Amino acid sequence: MSRPAAANADGSVARQHEATTTSKPARALDLGLVSCHTCGLVCEDVLDAQNHVPCPRCGAALHRRKPDSLARTWALLIAALIFYIPANVLPVMYTSVLGSGLDSTILNGVVEFWRSGSYGIALVIFIASVAVPCGKFLSLGLLLASTRRGSSWARRERSKLYRMVELIGYWSMLDVLVVAVVAALVRFQGLADIEPRVGILYFGVVVILTMLSAMSFDPRLIWDAKDE
Repeated sequence: MSRPAAANADGSVARQHEATTTSKPARALDLGLVSCHTCGLVCEDVLDAQNHVPCPRCGAALHRRKPDSLARTWALLIAALIFYIPANVLPVMYTSVLGSGLDSTILNGVVEFWRSGSYGIALVIFIASVAVPCGKFLSLGLLLASTRRGSSWARRERSKLYRMVELIGYWSMLDVLVVAVVAALVRFQGLADIEPRVGILYFGVVVILTMLSAMSFDPRLIWDAKDE
């Protein structure tokens, strides 16, 4: 059974002092510590060969690194890229004004809102539906490629990039929310009719897959690369 780091204060402090005397930044792995992926408890690293040691607080299996982190992240990211194609090609909403209906894709919706003077809505949809997903694809791809190569380039900056990707992931549903709010407002005013279409479902899947992809990536792998 593993024990919290506080229970071994003397040994941990000694190892930490030894690690800080070197030029290489100290990792929890170097200090003989392991963190629970479920509750975040930092414990003494007493994992066996099969890593079958439960967390003393929540009972979840402890791992030095997330199992198959790179493979899972790549799979979820590629799946998100595949679903992003129909999310942009298929219509996301149907607009009917005085009996005349029109299906609109994401980019068409941005253009229509911009032409109608709704610059704020157009900007929010463009950022949430185009800029943020593309930025997440590129950022996660960069993190995965550099980590897979074992590169020690810009470790601190890459760690900050991952935190930023993880943070903005929770705001990626803005496009779905905007479509719902606009549809409710238009129906309330009785001037026209707006209904969501299948494209918004694909976009929701893209958001979920990119969030899961960011959650599957273990940023500690960035610091496992050997110094060059």
